[in-house]
Amino acid sequence: MALSHENALTITQLQSDQCENWDTYVEKHEDGAFFHLTGWKTVIEKTFGHPCFYLAAWCEQQLVGVLPLVQVKSLLFGNSLVSTPFCVYGGALADTDAIRLQLENKALDLGKELKVDFVELRDRKPLDNPNYEIFCHHSTYGCELADTPDAILAGVKKKQRAVIRHSLKNELQSVVNKDVGTAYDVYAESVRNLGTPVFHKQFFHNLAEVFGDKLDVLTVLTSEGTPVSSVLSFYYKDEVLPYYGGGLHDARALKSNDFMYYQLMCHARELGCTRYDFGRSKDDSGAAKYKLSYGMPAEPLHYKRALVEATEQPNLSPNNPKYALFINTWKKLPLWLSRLVGPYLSKYLG
Repeated sequence: MALSHENALTITQLQSDQCENWDTYVEKHEDGAFFHLTGWKTVIEKTFGHPCFYLAAWCEQQLVGVLPLVQVKSLLFGNSLVSTPFCVYGGALADTDAIRLQLENKALDLGKELKVDFVELRDRKPLDNPNYEIFCHHSTYGCELADTPDAILAGVKKKQRAVIRHSLKNELQSVVNKDVGTAYDVYAESVRNLGTPVFHKQFFHNLAEVFGDKLDVLTVLTSEGTPVSSVLSFYYKDEVLPYYGGGLHDARALKSNDFMYYQLMCHARELGCTRYDFGRSKDDSGAAKYKLSYGMPAEPLHYKRALVEATEQPNLSPNNPKYALFINTWKKLPLWLSRLVGPYLSKYLG
């Protein structure tokens, strides 16, 4: 689009009859991610009740840019405007940098109007804006998928490949379906053991309802048919994104999580996926080291923030020492209690 057209740019909030137009734009944009889709607006509003502000840039009735935003406000964790909470990628998509800058600055204006502490844009790539500063300590990991199971396994680094080979001898089996109930049960226990509040079960069901054709669940069963590991994955643009996964107590001994991710790679390739997106992890964390063990390089993320009411960058990381007591206490909660109380906290931890 010629720069002269940008003078006629208008930015509005997404209307319900424009969702298909928005999603088509995301599909066609080279940086459009699964997390830019309007389905997240539906899921977030329905599950958590957070106000959503999906900004659409128009020029002569043509959509030329999008920026999904959600306000997350609580007494405990502050007030923020984020693109997008509960998602690892976000930020603006636009035909040109000039349009992107207008969208990002519109988000900052909205943040000032809402009196948020800060505005956060979860850009995957470095995208400069003098009104924001880079603020991220995470990387994402991924790899291309080889054509056969043997080739996929051969592409894993030697030490982790040996672990996967070991798991293949443990009489495990995998099933793929839409059973988000089992995925949630396994995930809830897994995150409780890590000291993290779990989402409400309805979140998983809402994801399945909205993204049914782009979602499945792979569950690993023991020789007795008992679930031991499970992962809910998204499929978009020939990629698979294992997103909510975990394992029960026996998973470590059985190496069922290693088995699970390998089986998911093979399954996704059978479906025609060509890339495996292992997602975001905090730099130098145990999760990051695990992903590196597969031979997947770290790709630094380039989230950026603009402070509005806050005077310094808030540290909401679970590695923040002030959360240590809470995390250690949470690990000891009965599972039923963590599932009862967790949703009241996790809705603000996106």
